[in-house]
Amino acid sequence: QVQLVESGGGLVQPGGSLRLSCAASLNYFSIYVMGWYRQAPGKQRELVATITSGGITNYAETVKGRFTISRDNAKKTVNLQMNSLKPEDTAVYYCNARHKVVGSLNYWGEGTLVTVSS
Repeated sequence: QVQLVESGGGLVQPGGSLRLSCAASLNYFSIYVMGWYRQAPGKQRELVATITSGGITNYAETVKGRFTISRDNAKKTVNLQMNSLKPEDTAVYYCNARHKVVGSLNYWGEGTLVTVSS
């Protein structure tokens, strides 16, 4: 059974930092494109960042220069370092694993809440 377990969410003041982590119980972890998505109250889920096994990254324009995604293929983890946080970054953040070839192999974590507020 595939599990993606997120951790690291919480309450932070504007301008602060948080680091999210996702531990994946996936066979052949390197075959998966790993990503972070978020969903704010009343809004659709949106892409935050993705990373391939080779380290190619993609970021939403709203987080470029502030967030950094990384992965450790040996440990089967993916992280999201979030700096200069803004109130509009408040959302539930979800870890995602998408198979590079088989599109139906697409998995989600349960999410971790990030609240940016003074």
